[in-house]
Amino acid sequence: MRGLGNGEPRQVGRYRILGRLGAGGMGDVYLARSDRGSTVAIKLVREEMATQEEFRARFRYEVEAARRVGGHWTAPVLDADTEATVPWVATSYVAGPSLRQIVGRDHGPLPERSVRTLAAGLAHALQDIHGAGIVHRDLKPSNVLVTIDGPRVIDFGIARALETVTDGRLTRTGALVGSPGFMAPEQVRSDRITPASDIFCLGLVLLFAATGRMAFGSTQTAAHVLMYRIAYEEPDLEGFPARGVDLIRQCLEKDPAARPSLDEILWRTGAQDSVADGRSKEPWLPGPLLARLSRHAVGLLDTDSPKAQEPVTSPGLPSARASVAEAASLAEAMPTPKAHTAGTPAPVPPPRPRFTSLRREPQSTGSAAGTASPHRPSATIADQSSAPPHLSSSLPRKQKRTYLLIFILVLALSLGILIYNLEGENFDAKGNVIPERFLGDWKTTVKKKNGDHPRRMTLSQGKAGEYLLRMDSAGPASVGSGRYHCSSKNKLSSVSSDGTTLSFDRTILVSPERESDECYNMPPITLTMDLKEIGKVKRIIGAGLPVTFTRA
Repeated sequence: MRGLGNGEPRQVGRYRILGRLGAGGMGDVYLARSDRGSTVAIKLVREEMATQEEFRARFRYEVEAARRVGGHWTAPVLDADTEATVPWVATSYVAGPSLRQIVGRDHGPLPERSVRTLAAGLAHALQDIHGAGIVHRDLKPSNVLVTIDGPRVIDFGIARALETVTDGRLTRTGALVGSPGFMAPEQVRSDRITPASDIFCLGLVLLFAATGRMAFGSTQTAAHVLMYRIAYEEPDLEGFPARGVDLIRQCLEKDPAARPSLDEILWRTGAQDSVADGRSKEPWLPGPLLARLSRHAVGLLDTDSPKAQEPVTSPGLPSARASVAEAASLAEAMPTPKAHTAGTPAPVPPPRPRFTSLRREPQSTGSAAGTASPHRPSATIADQSSAPPHLSSSLPRKQKRTYLLIFILVLALSLGILIYNLEGENFDAKGNVIPERFLGDWKTTVKKKNGDHPRRMTLSQGKAGEYLLRMDSAGPASVGSGRYHCSSKNKLSSVSSDGTTLSFDRTILVSPERESDECYNMPPITLTMDLKEIGKVKRIIGAGLPVTFTRA
C-alpha cells in the first residue's frame, strides 16, 4: 500500500480512504475504513468507463451477482453505489499478499502440504461462487490472497452471473474474459463457459503454487502462443508432487466433462481433515512465511491516517509500527538467541525473570555513516530492568493494549511456527503419522541369475493400524518362460520417535489370490531412512539384508 497522491479521493461514501492498494482492470483499489471502524477494500471504476452506459449496466449485474456469494473463502461484497458519478464497490479487506507475490517474489514454491490446503480452500471458494450462479472466469494467482487462516479468492470484476451471459464468448468491448496463461481451452476457443472452466484454472493455479511455473509457458511467452498451447497442447507438469499429479492432470483435461467435480477435489485433497469454517485446522505455511503474513496483518493497527508520517510517541517508547515490525522479526528469528558481541561484558541477569521490552536508543542528529537518522531512530532490545522504574506503570491504557496484543501475537506466531515444523513432516509426537519424506513411490531392481526383478513400493499417509504400504514385484518366473507379478499390502505398526524408521506388520498378498514360488506372504517389514540421504529408503524383510530403494 502507498500513500495518497494529489487528486486521489479522501472519502468515498461513508468510507475514509487510508491508502492505495493497487489497480485492476476496472479501476483503482483503495484501503478504507467505515464510520464504524471496519476495514474494507474499495474499487473505484475508471472515470472513462463510468461514462459508458453499457459498462454501467454490466457493473450493476456483477455487483448484484457478487452480493449472492457467501461462505468463508471469498472476500464478500459489503457495500456499493452503482449509480454514483464514479461507481464503486466495497469488499471485506483481506490482510494478505497475493499468491503471485508469495510464490513469484517473497518465498518461492510452496511445500506439498501447503498446496493441499490451498487446493481445499480454493475448491470451497469455488463452491460458494458457483452456488451463487457465477463462474469466476479469471481465477489466477493474483486473485488469490494468502492469509494465516488460509487462501481467499477475490476480484469478481470480470466474473458474470450465468443468467446474464448471452453467448458465453466475448465482452461488449470485444476482449476475451480471462488472463493469458490462466484460461481454460473453451475460453480460448470462445466456446460456452461453465463452472468446469474454473476447475481448469484451479489446476493451473495449484501447479504454479507448487512449482513456481506456468503449465503452458512463462510470462515471457506471447499471449497468442500461450492460448494456442492451452487449447491444443499438453501441460508441463514437471515438478508437481507425485501424489497429486494425477488430480492436476485431470483438472487440466481439454474436455470440460472429463474434469473432476469440486466435491471430488475436496475429497482427494483431504479437505475434511485440513480445513473447516474458513480456516486451516493447523498452521499451513512455512514459519518464515507465517512471520511475514503476521507483519502484514498487524500493520493495520498503525493504519489510521492517510498522511504518510510517523505517529508521535513518548520519549523512550517505540511507535506502533516499530513495535510490530520488531516483534514479528523476533518471531521469525526464534528460537535462536542473538550471539553476544565479543569484547563487551555480558549483561548481568536481573534478580528475577522479566519480560523484555522494545526501547529506542536516543536519537542522533549527526549525519555521519553509521549514525541513526533523526527521522528513523534505531530500535534496540533491552531488559526492562534497565528502563526507568516508572516506565511500565505509566503507560497510557491504549499503549498497554498495543503491547499486550503484540506480545500475544509473538507468542501465538512462535507456537504456530513450532507446530508447523512438527506437522510439516506430517509427524506427531505419538509417532502415529508417516513423515512426509517417506511418502510416495520408491523403486529398485533385484538382480538374479534369470534376469532383473523390479520392485516398487508406495507409501500413503495415515495412522498406525492402517494399510499404508503397497508393494509390487515382477520378473521372470523361476519355472517356465513366463513372468510373474505380485501385489501386497502392509499395515503400519509404529513410527520411531525420531521419524527415521517405520515398522509394518507381516505382508498380506493382494494379487494373485494364491501363494506361489514368487508371490507369498512375507514377515514384518522395516523401512529406514538416513536423514543425510533423504532420497533413499532401506527395506528390511524379517531378519534379512537391507535393500535400498530410490525415488520412482
